[in-house]
Amino acid sequence: MAPWTLLSEIVILLVASLLVGGVFARFRQSPLVGYILAGMVLGGPGSIGLVRSQQTIEFIAELGVSLLLFSIGLEFAWSRVKKLGVTILLVGILQIILTMALGAIAGIVAGLPGRESIAVGAMVSLSSTAVVLRILMERAEGDSPHGRNSIGILLVQDAAVVPLAILIAMLDGGGGVTEVAADASRILLLAAGLIIGLWIVVGKIAVYALGALTLERNRELTIILAAATGLGSTWAAHAAGVSPALGAFVAGIFLGGSPFATQIRADISPLRVLLLTMFFGSAGMVADPLWIVHHLPLVLGISFLLMLSKTAVVWVIVQLLGQPAHIAASTGIALSQIGEFAFVLGSIGKASGVVSDETYLLVVSIAIVTLIASPILLPAAPSLGRRIASLLSRSKPVPSPSSDSQASTPDIVIIGFGPAGQIAANSLLRHAERVLVIDLNRKGVRRAQALGFIGQVGDATQTEVLEHARVSLAKLVVITVPHHDSAIRILEQVRRLAPHAHVVARSRHELHTSDFVTAGAHTVVGDEEQTGHSLGKHLERWFSSLQEPVIDLCDR
Repeated sequence: MAPWTLLSEIVILLVASLLVGGVFARFRQSPLVGYILAGMVLGGPGSIGLVRSQQTIEFIAELGVSLLLFSIGLEFAWSRVKKLGVTILLVGILQIILTMALGAIAGIVAGLPGRESIAVGAMVSLSSTAVVLRILMERAEGDSPHGRNSIGILLVQDAAVVPLAILIAMLDGGGGVTEVAADASRILLLAAGLIIGLWIVVGKIAVYALGALTLERNRELTIILAAATGLGSTWAAHAAGVSPALGAFVAGIFLGGSPFATQIRADISPLRVLLLTMFFGSAGMVADPLWIVHHLPLVLGISFLLMLSKTAVVWVIVQLLGQPAHIAASTGIALSQIGEFAFVLGSIGKASGVVSDETYLLVVSIAIVTLIASPILLPAAPSLGRRIASLLSRSKPVPSPSSDSQASTPDIVIIGFGPAGQIAANSLLRHAERVLVIDLNRKGVRRAQALGFIGQVGDATQTEVLEHARVSLAKLVVITVPHHDSAIRILEQVRRLAPHAHVVARSRHELHTSDFVTAGAHTVVGDEEQTGHSLGKHLERWFSSLQEPVIDLCDR
């Protein structure tokens, strides 16, 4: 195909994605879904055929997937994974394993071969990092309990893409155990060689070369390095016989761990938008809208069962590891869709002959349906989680408070014991026996108990938790929860249970201060205001220290 034809079809895809995505954004839906629908209409089977070449579609899809994974690799950091803690890492690993197992069992029951069933299980086990993160950030719910859980599990899923891709490639082994072992060894050696090569070239040589240059006068060098690394790693992986997407993702991780990672992320952020558009548009071109219409009951039925199953898996795991039922349910709803990595793993399985065309088309169609449903379900996840938890709690006897809890009647209640709560509590150490700390994080409660305070694990947005803590008897309530909606809900509950109490609330952003005042807070302390005061005091001290030596010299 002529280069200009390819370029014109890419431009058509981008313009159509922009228009359809803009319509979706206008109605407060995710524009990513609009990109998928634009691709379905423009190219592929059953479309109007403006993008005609199947080769073009495959090229756009593979390039879009690879470069998207490169940009995601840049955002991926092992330090972030370590900060999540053992619990959320365990939740992510168990979620992938259990969802894969259920998907494989369902495939076998449906009559698929064993290897294809395993590949299908891997495809449906991952959720959409792009969609979930975007909606959480737009709604400022990244700090909410279900938001933190979702982000942690998504990071684990991102890390699992590489081993899952290798697993699907290993499934392409005909013959007996010896042949399968030989193919597996070959793939692992190629992948290991690619990773080591990229580590040397990207993680060492490129970073060293970039460090020797003057970036403040040559800002375009970071963009050139990122583009060369993304495209070069994609080509290197293809030449080595490994998935190009795998090579791009690994290169992104190595470059993301460099000292220049922050600047590179900032410089290529506009490119990331372009890559997202290309990827989701090309993903839509893989689907067949006419096939979906003819098999609509099947697609919708499996989509519903799959989202229900993924919600249940996450819900059970999160709750078994100690979190409240409504947060576990909200996290499960947020991660119930099939993510963009299903297209990546499916293309690897299809290219290797493990996944048939019909199965791939079915999984892709289901993925598109779940992605379209996500912008509707995600904003409603907290309310749906609370409703589900309240329905379940009605069928269970409410445990009676322990004698210790009944005996303790704190005068001061601190809700949230992160850094802000700990700093605020320093002035109360002399009256520790009169202070009760409520925090959903067990580490926060342990810190409070180590300081001599009464500690209680619980979600203060629930009335039962506040009643159990006997907030109605408190004289002072301090709310330091960072998430705005959760803090407002807690404040409203406190004002209802303890109308006489003096309430101090924390507001992360100045524009939300009036919300807390309207909800009944007596004092609102803003993070931005406190930061400004601290900066001002520091600048005054710095300026004074700068001027004093000059005055001394003049006096002499």
